[in-house]
Amino acid sequence: MRNVLQEFVRHPRDQTPTILGLREHIFTGSVSSLAGFMSYQETSFVTIGQRFLADPLRVRFHYGHPDIFDRMFHLTRGGISKASKTINLSEDVFAGYNSILRRGHITYNEYIQVGKGRDVGLNQISKFEAKVANGNSEQTLSRDIYRLARRFDFFRMLSCYFTTVGFYFNSLISVVGVYVFLYGQLYLVLSGLQSALLIKAHHQNMKSLETALASQSFLQLGLLTGLPMVMELGLEKGFRAALSDFILMQLQVASVFFTFSLGTKAHYYGRTILHGGAKYRPTGRKFVVFHASFTENYQLYSRSHFVKAFELIFLLIIYHLFRKSDGKFHVMVTYSTWFMAMTWLFAPFLFNPAGFAWHKIVDDWSDWNRWMMNQGGIGVQPEKSWESWWNAENAHLRYSVLSSRIIEVLLCLRFFVYQYGLVYHLKISHDNKNFLVYLLSWVVIISIVGLVKLVNCASRQLSSKHQLIFRFIKLLTFLAVVTSFILLSCLCKLSIMDLIVCCLAFIPTGWGLLLIVQVLRPKIEYYAIWEPIQVIAHAYDYGMGTLLFFPIAVLAWMPIISAIQTRVLFNRAFSRQLQIQPFIIGKTKRR
Repeated sequence: MRNVLQEFVRHPRDQTPTILGLREHIFTGSVSSLAGFMSYQETSFVTIGQRFLADPLRVRFHYGHPDIFDRMFHLTRGGISKASKTINLSEDVFAGYNSILRRGHITYNEYIQVGKGRDVGLNQISKFEAKVANGNSEQTLSRDIYRLARRFDFFRMLSCYFTTVGFYFNSLISVVGVYVFLYGQLYLVLSGLQSALLIKAHHQNMKSLETALASQSFLQLGLLTGLPMVMELGLEKGFRAALSDFILMQLQVASVFFTFSLGTKAHYYGRTILHGGAKYRPTGRKFVVFHASFTENYQLYSRSHFVKAFELIFLLIIYHLFRKSDGKFHVMVTYSTWFMAMTWLFAPFLFNPAGFAWHKIVDDWSDWNRWMMNQGGIGVQPEKSWESWWNAENAHLRYSVLSSRIIEVLLCLRFFVYQYGLVYHLKISHDNKNFLVYLLSWVVIISIVGLVKLVNCASRQLSSKHQLIFRFIKLLTFLAVVTSFILLSCLCKLSIMDLIVCCLAFIPTGWGLLLIVQVLRPKIEYYAIWEPIQVIAHAYDYGMGTLLFFPIAVLAWMPIISAIQTRVLFNRAFSRQLQIQPFIIGKTKRR
């Protein structure tokens, strides 16, 4: 420490450091594969990253301990901490902003290092990354970053952008780019334009169109994000060891983790930019790895990953059903998007300790059904009831400004594209392109909402005292729906393929309507229409949860899957503890 403190007095007066950065050593990398990924990622940032930020870019700020502050400099210039817990959520980096804005000088020294523990579980890591993404979105809107950008020279300004808020903005643009590409493909295949273009290209022997459409898939692999990590490992251990570590990380599905992490950053950065509402998310920083229940994973990742993954899958299925290109071209265009969708759906369960253990799956299913059916209300925590969680998850919309609500509604309109394009591809429509076909599809949606309202009213008024009448109404409703399907099948030649296409058309439309009424909730929640809306929202969440749970339960039925997961993703001591835990539980129960 004596040598480090001499750094404050040995420099010329105009280069005296006001914040002295030190190297960190991450000691939690051996707990699990996730802890190893975070350890390598953090090691590259706190060594080669901060070394380069400090000199020659001169845009290093403060990123948490173990930096040493010049106390007198900061106390006489407004202090270290900031007043607002929302705008200044990442208050450590604002200390660096203040120091630079007040003509301070931040350095970085590597002849001493301090130990540091990082998060070791996926839920802890995701909460931490959500908090950092929220903080960066608030930094984007803050006056501090504006003043820095106005006072830096051109090259230092670009360096500051790409090493702070620019990284999260680029993550958001990367994810948005995937959606823009897929919705463009949806328009091409449903409008018939893709078929016309490919026929013309085939007649003129043009390969450039297919090459242009397929080339984007190589840019989505994300392997280049690990380049700084490999370089730092090469400098520390040698490039042979770095290459072997990188290959081992890929075998431990590191690309799955980093793709999932990309979705976390993009979601929380974009939502906070649009609606605000950044908040601190406690991770605990516990040196422990434990099993997270299915309910907990669903609460944490439903809106940030699962919904977006299902949207990608719907787009890919429609593209697969109506494409006119050959198989090789189709695979080149979509394989990386399938990988992203599957990663966003199943990564929380892949990295969950004992995630495929059968006894845990049974407990998770009981807990999930209990959570879905519990009544919410005042005083009921989101962890105890779906209704309370649903209200809390959409609470940020209540406090959004009018412009943010309008943008949210405009973004929700993309879900109506499915219905408008698909209803004209139904065999029952007989290639009729009249606008009346689209209006009839809305009659079907209104009828479904009416049936839900009827059953909901009957359940509320009759289920407790008049069980027989309530069951008779349910039977009549079921028979009416079945009769409608039979009549349409006999008279209008409704096929199984038409039913599948109807599901692909109406399910996104229903979800889009749910998102829009959430924005309009303060205006309509006291009317009779709100109860069926809540019932439909409950059905959507229950359906998504069931679709997610089914493949996990199938894999858990095979014990070899759980053994492979435990062996590959966790260290030897923890794996051994997981393997003997069922015997300990069995002995305890017998006692």
